[in-house]
Amino acid sequence: MTRKPTGSEVASALWSLSVERFATTARADLRFAPLNVFLLIGVFALGLAVHLSTRPFSAEAVALCLGSALVLAVCIRVAQVWEAVVILGAADCLLIFLTLRPDSEVLLVTVGAALLVSTCVQIAYQWERAVVLRFGRFRGLEPSGIFLILPVVDKVAQFVDQRIRVSDFSAETTLTADTVPVNVDAIAFWMVWDAEKSVLEVEHYAEAVILSAQTALRNAIGKHDLAELLSERDRLGGEIQSVLDDKTSAWGITTQAVEIRDIIIPKGLEDAMSRQAQAERERQSRIILGTAETEIAEKFARASEHYRDNPVALHLRAMNMVYEGLRQKGSMIIVPSSAVETMGLGALGGLTAFGQGAVAGGAVPPAAAESEPSGGEPESDAEV
Repeated sequence: MTRKPTGSEVASALWSLSVERFATTARADLRFAPLNVFLLIGVFALGLAVHLSTRPFSAEAVALCLGSALVLAVCIRVAQVWEAVVILGAADCLLIFLTLRPDSEVLLVTVGAALLVSTCVQIAYQWERAVVLRFGRFRGLEPSGIFLILPVVDKVAQFVDQRIRVSDFSAETTLTADTVPVNVDAIAFWMVWDAEKSVLEVEHYAEAVILSAQTALRNAIGKHDLAELLSERDRLGGEIQSVLDDKTSAWGITTQAVEIRDIIIPKGLEDAMSRQAQAERERQSRIILGTAETEIAEKFARASEHYRDNPVALHLRAMNMVYEGLRQKGSMIIVPSSAVETMGLGALGGLTAFGQGAVAGGAVPPAAAESEPSGGEPESDAEV
């Protein structure tokens, strides 16, 4: 059974994610990752060991040294700017000097070495490129892995993610070419292929891509009718992708594809289109039914040509129809008297009816009733 995370765990994860996102923006000067924290604490532990080997044991020195390491690690992890490193380092050195003088030389050197070592070592992930500035000027791109920077002098302007990204954007209440207001949702697949241009040429390139995509979407909607939007989404996405890619190529960004996710039309227009589609289907069904009736009439006309000069075939066909109808139990067929005469059933039907009536009344014996002929002709439709 999967355990649900607690509120504190969720808050900790969100805080860690926000800190990591801040490290990849232009507001941060460096990335203080877990490796940097381990380096900071390791240098402090090494300095404390040297201090205790040359000086008498002091619980105050141990607490001050380890407490300084933890406080510096947390504060620099949150701030990730050179100002915080310098100010916190100076305050810690002053505190150690005032507390442990005159036996504070080793710990003072430890603080400086820990800050230099932990902040100069930087890590870029496999999908990232680090844009490094030196004295405010572009120095170069650092590949993925470990690289070194000079403290205070160098600044990691931004860690640029070069993976394919997916951004959703929309155009609300935009008029089509036939003046129909629609709401369109779409997504764009894009990636940064030149980290230098994306950071140095445009501010907040991710927002610029989304805003440009929205503008291109609105322009494309205004050039097409509603029917084209609904039936040709792929072509509309291709047009937006072409326009967007032409604009973002100068920023070192390429747009790979744009897909239309949903097109929302007003409720009244949706009902009208539904009724129109229903009427169109009704018209098609009536056309199909009329075509079938025409084909059946043609078949009957061709069949009548065979029966017209062949009374025997017509007689056999009539008898077959009666037989098929009588196959069902309890069925009754009403046929014209002329059809009965044609099939030779008139005399037989009258004889059977007369015999059944005489026998029921007791006037004629059953044998006589069966043998007495009847030459009467029915004057109305016969029931078989």
